[in-house]
Amino acid sequence: MRTSYRVGAAALAAVTALSLTSCRSSKSSSSSGDSGGTVKIMVGGIDKVIYLPAKLTEQLGYFKEQGLNVQLLTEPAGAIAENVLISGDVQGVVGFYDHTIDLQTKGKCIESVVQFADVPGEAEMVSADKAGQISSPAAFKGKKLGVTSPGSSTDFLTRALAVKAGVQPSDYTTVKAGAGATFIATLGNGGIDAGMTTDPTIAKLTQSGKGKVLLDMRTEEGTRKALGGLYPASSLYMDCNYVKSNPQTVQKLANAFVKTLGWIKAHKPDEIAAKMPADYAGGDPALYKKAIGDSIGMFTADGVMPAEGAKNVLEVLAQFSPNVKGKKDTIDLAKTYTTEFVSKAGK
Repeated sequence: MRTSYRVGAAALAAVTALSLTSCRSSKSSSSSGDSGGTVKIMVGGIDKVIYLPAKLTEQLGYFKEQGLNVQLLTEPAGAIAENVLISGDVQGVVGFYDHTIDLQTKGKCIESVVQFADVPGEAEMVSADKAGQISSPAAFKGKKLGVTSPGSSTDFLTRALAVKAGVQPSDYTTVKAGAGATFIATLGNGGIDAGMTTDPTIAKLTQSGKGKVLLDMRTEEGTRKALGGLYPASSLYMDCNYVKSNPQTVQKLANAFVKTLGWIKAHKPDEIAAKMPADYAGGDPALYKKAIGDSIGMFTADGVMPAEGAKNVLEVLAQFSPNVKGKKDTIDLAKTYTTEFVSKAGK
C-alpha cells in the first residue's frame, strides 16, 4: 500500500511525543489501580462524538462517585493509542474493539471491558468536487483516501470497504489525514479525494458543502449494509493482566461508564452537549448538537458486547488484514472482550 505522510506528520509527532512524555513521567505511580493510584486512559480523539462517553463520565462526576482518580489523555490515532497501552504507560484505551483482535495475532491479550457502541459511528466522506467520480467503494482505485493513520481503525474500515468492492489496498493511496480540522483541510485542498471520519467532522463537512457522505456507518442499518453485520467499535479496552490484577478498579470503571451510557439514553442531544466542555463545539454549538444527534444511536445502553457483532468484526478483518487473514480459526474471541464487569454494573 502506498502511504502519504504529507499532511500534519510533524504536528502529530510533536503531540504524540508530548503525550508519551507525560504518561511516562508518572508511570511508576499509576501501575496499580486497586491500591488507589491514578488510572490513566488514552482516548483516541477525546473530542470525537464516538468517544463522548469518556469525557461525559468525567463531566458527570461518575469517576469520582466511584472513588476513582481517572486521568483522560488524548491521541487522535488509534494505532498510537494502543502502543501506549502495550508499553504500560496507560491502563486503558478508549478506542475501537477491532484492535483487540489484531493484537491477539501479535501475541498480546487485550480485552474490551465496556462496549460503548455496536457500530463504528464513522462515515466515508467524499470531496464535493469528486462526488461525481466516487459513488461507491468500487471507485476507490487510483484515489487518495484519508485515514487518521496507517494501522488505525479508520484504515481497517477503509480496507474492508475496498476489498468488499473488489479493490485491493494496493490499488489506492492511503493518506495520513488525521482528524478534525486537519482532515477537513486535507479534503478541501485536494490532499485526499475521500476519507473515513467521525462527528463532529462529518457535520462540519456536510454543512459547509465541502464534503458528502458516501457511506454512513453511524446507524445499524448503514453498518449492516456496508459491512454485512454489526461492527462493535468504541470501547474501553485494557490489558488482560491488568484486568485480572485489578478487578475492583475495573468494576468501578464499568460502573461509571455504564451509568453514563444509561444517562445518554435518557437525555436529548442538547442536554448532552450542555454537559460537555464548551470548546468541543468548535464555536458552533448548534452544529455540535446536530453532530451528537446524528451519532447518538450508536451507543449501547448497557455496555454489553453483542456476540454476533464480535464475530462479524473477525469476519471483516479476515477479509483484508494481513495479520488476521488465514488465522481466523486460531483467534479466541472470548479473550478479546468480557461482559463480567458490565453485567454487575448498577447492581
